[in-house]
Amino acid sequence: MIDVIVNYFDTISTLHRTFFLVGGLAFLLILESGLPLFKMQYRKTKHAMINFFYTGTTIIINLVGAALILWAVEYNSYHSAGILNKLSLPLWASIILGLLILDFIGAWLVHWVEHRVKWMWKFHVIHHSDRHVDATTGLRHHPGEAVFRLLFTSLAVFVSGASFGIVMLYQTISGFFAHLTHTNIRAIDFLDPILSKIFVTPNFHKIHHHYILPHTDHNYGNIFSLWDHLFGTSIKVDDMGMIRYGIDTHMDIKETENIKTMLQIPFKEYRPPVGAKFNTD
Repeated sequence: MIDVIVNYFDTISTLHRTFFLVGGLAFLLILESGLPLFKMQYRKTKHAMINFFYTGTTIIINLVGAALILWAVEYNSYHSAGILNKLSLPLWASIILGLLILDFIGAWLVHWVEHRVKWMWKFHVIHHSDRHVDATTGLRHHPGEAVFRLLFTSLAVFVSGASFGIVMLYQTISGFFAHLTHTNIRAIDFLDPILSKIFVTPNFHKIHHHYILPHTDHNYGNIFSLWDHLFGTSIKVDDMGMIRYGIDTHMDIKETENIKTMLQIPFKEYRPPVGAKFNTD
């Protein structure tokens, strides 16, 4: 059964992958309309269109960058390089270890670095500028940030030695979690604390989108919350009702809902938040 799944993703068509991602997003949009965490007053269609614009730029970058990921897979296969190629593991263990490595480097590590390096943060701030976090917010990444994530994902493939099937399985799960963790849905009170010990839940990630420090610099995970617990970057709040979305340096809705203005933000002067992340020199 496991080998059937890997073989399926090894040859997955663009149509099937699109079905998973679009179908998953549509399901979550329906879910959040019925079980919202916050009753936000905003123009949902306009908000979605802005975030879909960034999907287009990310797709273009990933189509060009797919050659880099394919090269990493083929290089590892030809040279028996990468962690998984050095270990003799059963397929199920290779999948789990592969997903863990890919998620750590391709999602958690790049996210952590973006919050630590000023010029990278200026690109990532576009994601945090969303004042109405919902299922489409996971699509909201400046093209420059899309390049960062592509490079780190390629590095993760190279380090892990993951097969193409495992890489495609990871990217499908990762894409779904990117939507799920931003979805505006109420958590099951008794279940969320248990799940969030291993996986990133909507509540766990929503804290990361609180508009001020220290919350912004915690809960970086995408699929697995293990990395945040392991490296001391996890944080929780007793009342989710205190969460206010956005980033304190870019709270003007006229700026954060203007695509042209947002694209220019990384190239403008750095704005230090309250409890400044970086020196202003």
